This record gives sequence, C-alpha cells and structure tokens, in this order.
Amino acid sequence: MAKAKTDGADVKGALSSLESTLKVYLVEKAPALPTQWRELLVKFAPYLAIIGVVVGVPGVLALFGLGALVVPFGTIGGIVTGKPFLGVGYLFNVVFLALMVLLEALSIPGLFGRKRAGWNFMFWGTLLGAVQNVVSFNIGGLIIGTLLSLYFLFQVKEYYK
Repeated sequence: MAKAKTDGADVKGALSSLESTLKVYLVEKAPALPTQWRELLVKFAPYLAIIGVVVGVPGVLALFGLGALVVPFGTIGGIVTGKPFLGVGYLFNVVFLALMVLLEALSIPGLFGRKRAGWNFMFWGTLLGAVQNVVSFNIGGLIIGTLLSLYFLFQVKEYYK
C-alpha cells in the first residue's frame, strides 16, 4: 500500500475553504458594521492585542507555576471524584491558553502595519480557542465567544492587505 504524501497544502486548503465559507456568512449575509466602527476596531486592535498579551502572559506563567503544584492533587482528586483526567484537562487548557497568547503576541506588529499576517495570527488564535472550547465542552464560549470574534475579524478583514 502506497503512503500518501502530505504537505502543508491540505491544511492551507482547508483554512482557505473555511475562510471562504465564513466570509459568506459573516460578511455577505450578516449585517455589516458601520464604517466608523470598523475603522475604530482596526485602529484600536493592536492596543487591545497588547492588553490581551500583558494580561495573558502573567496568567499563563502563574498557571504553569500553580499547575506544577496542583496537577498531582487534581489528578488524585479527579480519581476520587470519578474524573481521573481532571489534572490532564487543566494542563491541556493551560497549553491552549499559552498558544493563544503567543499567536496574539505575534499578531501585534502586523496589526500595527495593517498587514494580512497580523489578521491571520488573530484568526488562527480564534480557531485555536474554538478547538479548546470544543475539547473542554464549553458550548457557550464556543457559540458566543467564537462567533463574535470571527464576526469582528471578518468585518475588518478588508483593512489588512
């Protein structure tokens, strides 16, 4: 049996397809934000990203430090309560949070320069948050948080070239 050769084209194609689908629903079919609001979002987006990183980095560091102390007890406590992967879920969420903060930090220069790369990092961070919400069974965060984030992202996408 021949091995299928995979490269980044499959992931890029899937992301491109997802972007096209989301554009239809979040830009063409959804009500548009007024131009002044979109321009305001684009103007303040880098500063909001900076605030997110400033708040997120100490949070991640604290969670990693606290996690080192708590995970053994969380796992043991999880076994007692019938949820043996309680500590693993905690670590999983901390890793996702760290990756989302990293993507947000990487987006800042692109957001200041109104470059597509900055928008892409924010988009990938939002998708990563959606995956975290699915795995954590956080349906409210998935529906409300992800949908609002994607709506605002796609409303301002045209400003990033």
